[in-house]
Amino acid sequence: MGSVDTTVETLDMDTKNQHFDRDLGKIMAYLEEGAYLKARDVLMNYVAADIAEMLEDILEDLGMDKAVILFRMLPKDVSVDVFSYLPGDDQADIIQAITDREISYIMKELDFDDKIDVLEELPANIVSRILEKTPRDERRLINEFLNYPEGSAGSLMTPEYIALRDDMTVADALAHIKRVGMDSETIYLCYVKHADRKLEGIVSLRTLVISDDSKLVSDLMETDYVYLNVYDDQEEVAEAFKKYGFLAIPVVDNEHRLVGIITVDDVMDVIEEETTEDIERMVGVMGDDERKKYLDLGVFRHVKNRLPWLLFMTVALMVTGSLINQFESVLSQVIVLVGYLPLLMGTGGNTGTQTATLIIRGLSLDEVDLKDIFKVLWKELRVSICLGVVLSAFNFLKIILIDQQPPLIGLTVAISMILVVMFAKLFGGTLPMAAKKIGVDPALMATPMISSVTDMVSSVIFLFTASILLGIAI
Repeated sequence: MGSVDTTVETLDMDTKNQHFDRDLGKIMAYLEEGAYLKARDVLMNYVAADIAEMLEDILEDLGMDKAVILFRMLPKDVSVDVFSYLPGDDQADIIQAITDREISYIMKELDFDDKIDVLEELPANIVSRILEKTPRDERRLINEFLNYPEGSAGSLMTPEYIALRDDMTVADALAHIKRVGMDSETIYLCYVKHADRKLEGIVSLRTLVISDDSKLVSDLMETDYVYLNVYDDQEEVAEAFKKYGFLAIPVVDNEHRLVGIITVDDVMDVIEEETTEDIERMVGVMGDDERKKYLDLGVFRHVKNRLPWLLFMTVALMVTGSLINQFESVLSQVIVLVGYLPLLMGTGGNTGTQTATLIIRGLSLDEVDLKDIFKVLWKELRVSICLGVVLSAFNFLKIILIDQQPPLIGLTVAISMILVVMFAKLFGGTLPMAAKKIGVDPALMATPMISSVTDMVSSVIFLFTASILLGIAI
């Protein structure tokens, strides 16, 4: 693989990005001129991840033909690494454009977990074409991994790990690691298995290296270890890595047989996917397209993902409008109240969303549990009172001094403000926890739901308070 020029390595990120953009422009110009060797020479100054990023831009701007020619001119070992960094759609396009021999080489050299990721993204006809040229034993193993549910620990793991027997000596274990280490995902942790493949324990390379050669692995291994089941959800996998900080965690089946390991680099992708999904759901975007980029999704897919919550919010606003109409007599007699209605509704939505976001994050990081609901409510009640008093005092002074309205109008808005903030905070803290209790993603209960409900309740609180304080019959 080509490495970054040492002069570039010492530059700060802004300068590196400028060099990247400058060299990408050079490569584009060389390709348009047909100077492919010059384009490759510039490209080889970068590592695989950067080359893949450049190829994405080349695919988009110059088309598949020139991108594939440049891809084929890369050294074989570099092309495999670059291929593993490309998005699924680009991988599929390249697979369709290169020869069977080139496909076989790439699939042979890819790490097993990267190979599974590629096959999961490719169309069925291309997968069949690849598997036809795969050795029988490996094809059986690939099919087994592909059959695990998407988003499960089984779909993330790799079988490329160091397996040891408990009756091995340290010398035997180190000799074994030297023989098979190059084909393993990691050598820093080794996994000790029974003859029936059941996981017995874990021993680190560090422990083996500093121990006497005659010691048995069974005397050195840790039998109190963390493991995952093949059917554990990827969110549980990510939480386990965040909690324990391991580089790899073993994965076992229902009979506790070791079937693979998950490494931290695979979990980073999961965390990014889950974060993207939560952000989208918190703003009312639904769908299962988290692996696709914004520009890769068609217009109608965007419409389908966004429409459900927008329809819900439209209905909610219709209900809010109907409720306001019920207080028409109040508004008609004190028309100035209309100007403060958006203030109350906006404050309720914002404060409720603040709380909901904090609780959703707490739930995702296991900082908050369902059993903590009363602690959450008590804390948010006190927070809401403090915030409500400060905001209401600020608005009261503004209404009296700047708007030149009667004190009773200012008092109406101030009292309503306190009540609205209290409701929004308590509702924003309760709804995500209630959602998790019934098995719904708490992120779905964030901005759209909070805003819609607090708009309705805020308008009712404000107008009902006004009717009482101003002595107007509803």
